[in-house]
Amino acid sequence: MNAKRYRSVFMPGLFAARTIIVTGGGSGIGRCTAHELASLGAHVVVTGRKEEKLETVVAEIAEDGGSASFHVFDIRHEDAVKEHIGQIVTEHGRIDGLVNNAGGQYPAPAASISKRGFEAVVANNLTGTFLMMREVHEQSMRSHGGAIVNMSADIERGMPGMAHSGAARAGVENLTRTAAYEWAGSAVRVNCVAPGWIASSGMDTYEGAMRALIPKLKRHVPLGRLGTEAEVSAVTCFLLSPGAAFVTGVTIPINGGAPLGSPMVDISQERVAPAFEGFHRAVKPDVLGDE
Repeated sequence: MNAKRYRSVFMPGLFAARTIIVTGGGSGIGRCTAHELASLGAHVVVTGRKEEKLETVVAEIAEDGGSASFHVFDIRHEDAVKEHIGQIVTEHGRIDGLVNNAGGQYPAPAASISKRGFEAVVANNLTGTFLMMREVHEQSMRSHGGAIVNMSADIERGMPGMAHSGAARAGVENLTRTAAYEWAGSAVRVNCVAPGWIASSGMDTYEGAMRALIPKLKRHVPLGRLGTEAEVSAVTCFLLSPGAAFVTGVTIPINGGAPLGSPMVDISQERVAPAFEGFHRAVKPDVLGDE
């Protein structure tokens, strides 16, 4: 067992005997969330398209004393989603939680996005989220209740440079509210988190002008820094927990106050807000250099 453990703010055993799926669990925020849930007693099923990454995360969790397994499939493919959710229900009896973390996009001005590119990003971020929600509800939660947390982004002021992703994320937030209402009668809660600029491995996938911009982003955050993966995971875990039993249909921003900025007032950075560094296996993105 690893001498170091996830430093969660939640009580040990919070998710004991629960089965929780984390899509896109092979890296970044998904990996972090899977670790925290496992540290709190859940059996975590991580899913994604790359078996090697998922195997690594499952091995890490086992080394830390947790319980995890993986399923390899593409959330955009309806038949695959149906099949694998069915397998998970057969293996574990029920699904108690779903973290719809999987997604992705690429930077481009709206005028240059092709129909194919737009549809690919919408499929990855919105359609896949819907398919996972529907099948988890129909194959398990309709009968047993549960909690779903979807992933949006900081889209409060639009998403210039990523119109396809902004449109998809707005769809996710509306879908969250609709499902929260329709499924409340089955004791299913559906909520959403909207991270801003988070220091995660996904930052290393960008190139060119976007990559050059990333180290400068913290200048536009009132709290004076980028967020950590653990700060997103902590909110997600709360929304999955009994403590959020009367919370449904909401989107919680996790952005350090970035959308509050005004060109009329400079940020007065006398002190940088301390970060929560709960994830003992977190790795700083290469793009941030020595910061």
